[in-house]
Amino acid sequence: MRHTAVLPCLLLSLLLLLPGAIARAADPNAFGVLYTVWIKPETESAVVKIRLTHNQAMVDWLKLRADPGRYSHFTGSGEVIVEGDEVTWTPPVEDAWLQYRVQLTSKRSNGRYDGMVTPTWALFRADDLVPPFHSSFQDFTYASAKLQFRLPEGWSVETRYPRYTSGRFKVDDPRRRFDRPTGWLVMGDIGTRRDRIGDSRVAVSAPVGQGVRYLDILAFLRWTAPYVQEVFPEFPERLLLVSGGDPLWRGALSAPGSLYVHSDRPMISGNGTSTFIHELIHVSMRARSGPGADWIVEGLAEYYSLEVLRRSGAISESRYRKALRQLAEWGREAPRLDVERASGPVTARAVGVLLETDREIRRSSGGTRSLDDVARALAADEGPVTVQRFEELVAQMSVPP
Repeated sequence: MRHTAVLPCLLLSLLLLLPGAIARAADPNAFGVLYTVWIKPETESAVVKIRLTHNQAMVDWLKLRADPGRYSHFTGSGEVIVEGDEVTWTPPVEDAWLQYRVQLTSKRSNGRYDGMVTPTWALFRADDLVPPFHSSFQDFTYASAKLQFRLPEGWSVETRYPRYTSGRFKVDDPRRRFDRPTGWLVMGDIGTRRDRIGDSRVAVSAPVGQGVRYLDILAFLRWTAPYVQEVFPEFPERLLLVSGGDPLWRGALSAPGSLYVHSDRPMISGNGTSTFIHELIHVSMRARSGPGADWIVEGLAEYYSLEVLRRSGAISESRYRKALRQLAEWGREAPRLDVERASGPVTARAVGVLLETDREIRRSSGGTRSLDDVARALAADEGPVTVQRFEELVAQMSVPP
């Protein structure tokens, strides 16, 4: 009798201690998605399984845009149709899963790698694991998605996502109702250093033996990132910076909540700008450019790579002005700004345009607004950055108080 009386009390206590878990399990508007990844270093590939774990009937179909040169061996329950680079999956009501293989090694035109798998480590973007897809599911529902890895013995993994005690990762993108893994990740024999900067958890991670200065990078970010956070309040709560040496690409690339920087890249370049801050601006804004507007997105990243260094005191006013003069001279090589992909002289010229725009906003608004307000509004927009939207915001911010 004593055991019979105690058991309900124990169950009630568990329910009270785990309200979030019970609420998620009982949420009638969520369907469960579990992404499982088996890393295969011997073939530089991975096997990926997408499984609907509960409320499978809410999902009608998925259409994946999968390059046949990278994605292959599609199989699953329900109906799987492969036509060129389009894969259509119609899941069954029960035991719904889709599985395929993906080649993870990715080489750029210059012969350097921006995705690499070796016998002891791997570094690539989670975006490569699950190709972009369109989906049809019931109105007013959303995915509760998790990601788990099956790794070779002795390997560990770092992603931008929070980790459950089970070892799985919570995949959550407020901008999507059907979440898909994105952002940089690194795994294998790796080293990681962590810190908190403002309200953000920051991790620097890389394969062991790649010459990465973990604590130097964290110190640099502790000094400068707060000034980025001031401009962009939506700075990610979790930030992962991954790095590595040759033969990885000797540059830097941003992704949602994460960035990659080659281990040889200086934190402050000889011209006074910072590749680290440039990519951090891209991470903070999560902005994509519309036609003819790439100069705005790239120009803002380069403009703030200088501004943040100046505001933080990392470079002096004289060095800041010298850097602006050098960019202005370089920008004369660009006959126009509205190119498809802005880089080099176009970006340099864009910095000058943005600098003058900032001065005009400050003058017209009596010093109450600046380019910061424009950049912040662009970052809050859901759609692509356009020249028209940029001009509208500049006009709004230039109105006297």
